[in-house]
Amino acid sequence: MREYIKRYLRNFDFPLFFTWLVLCLFGLVMIYSASMVWAVNRYGWSADHFYRKQLINLTIAAPALFVGAFIPYRHYKRTGFMMLSLAVTGVLLLVVHFVGFGDDVGARSWIKLGPINIQPSEVAKIAFILYFAGVFSKKYEKGTIDDFNNSVMPPVTLLTLALFSILTETDLGATIILGVIGVSVMAASGMHPKTFFKFTGMVGAFLAVLVGGMLLFGKEVLTEGRMGRITTFLDPFADPLDKGFQIVNGYLAIGAGGLKGLGLGESIQKMGYLPEPQTDFIMAIISEELGIVGVAIVLGGLGFIVLRAIAIALKTKDPQARMIAAGIGSLFGFQTFVNLGGMTGLMPLTGVPLPFISYGGTSLILLSFAIGILLNVSMFAKSESRQK
Repeated sequence: MREYIKRYLRNFDFPLFFTWLVLCLFGLVMIYSASMVWAVNRYGWSADHFYRKQLINLTIAAPALFVGAFIPYRHYKRTGFMMLSLAVTGVLLLVVHFVGFGDDVGARSWIKLGPINIQPSEVAKIAFILYFAGVFSKKYEKGTIDDFNNSVMPPVTLLTLALFSILTETDLGATIILGVIGVSVMAASGMHPKTFFKFTGMVGAFLAVLVGGMLLFGKEVLTEGRMGRITTFLDPFADPLDKGFQIVNGYLAIGAGGLKGLGLGESIQKMGYLPEPQTDFIMAIISEELGIVGVAIVLGGLGFIVLRAIAIALKTKDPQARMIAAGIGSLFGFQTFVNLGGMTGLMPLTGVPLPFISYGGTSLILLSFAIGILLNVSMFAKSESRQK
């Protein structure tokens, strides 16, 4: 046992772990700063309400990270685990349509279980990374990965059903991220480019038909509130006091920060001008209070995680490890892009949290578990190199 622990610590990816830790602690500080006024004035709670709740979330997220780090990733390829994870994800994605709750534009993205709120789309992201990596690594080892009908279509069909379920919640941001994750894992699977492009072409055609159908016939899906997000994306200043209120005030926060910012705790926009500033718009408060320096800390940390995942994927020879690393890297990369894209007006607002920084338990816990899995894959890659 002692020898196992020594070997484990010798191969442990400390830079990746400390990056996660710094981002989580930085997020705690910024959640407290961003939410204190909103918690008191909007809800009548104590100033540290959201901070204390996120601290509890972090005490769950830390063990989740170590669970992911200590369980050998090869176990995720077992048929029983893959079927169980898919079954749980499928049930959650189905149930959320009946008992889910969401935001003010009608999205039903959350399931409430007592004091716990679960977002099924967050569970689906991790589940499909592990499922795709497991099933395609088996096909790769058998030499049947380019059998489109028998090897590619079954898992892709399951992914398509999950995407359809999330899109009709309607959670556009999670739909984009999950779709990109699926494509990224398949790109790292080792399948022939012809097979891969055939798959992406079919997915693209399906999404085009689906989105076109929603635009033409989906009046119940594309409600006035959801269409408002699209029109706000096109021109946020057309209605700056209503539909464009959040994004316009986000712009004001970003513009006020400059290089060094106004100082920690000195944001003006969090004084009631920027709704729920501790969630998906927290980067605007970081920019206002800490300037480009604060933004660089966040983007530098998240960028390091993405680059580390890519490096691990390129380094390892195990197809399952390669696909897991590629999937986790794409998860962090595109979730960050979607969050910042909505805040800066590059795409419609979708309510996607900024990893480890935004307030929210489901995201923090599951993304920490994903970092733990990446740590485990990294340790395997280091051990593989040492043996060589």
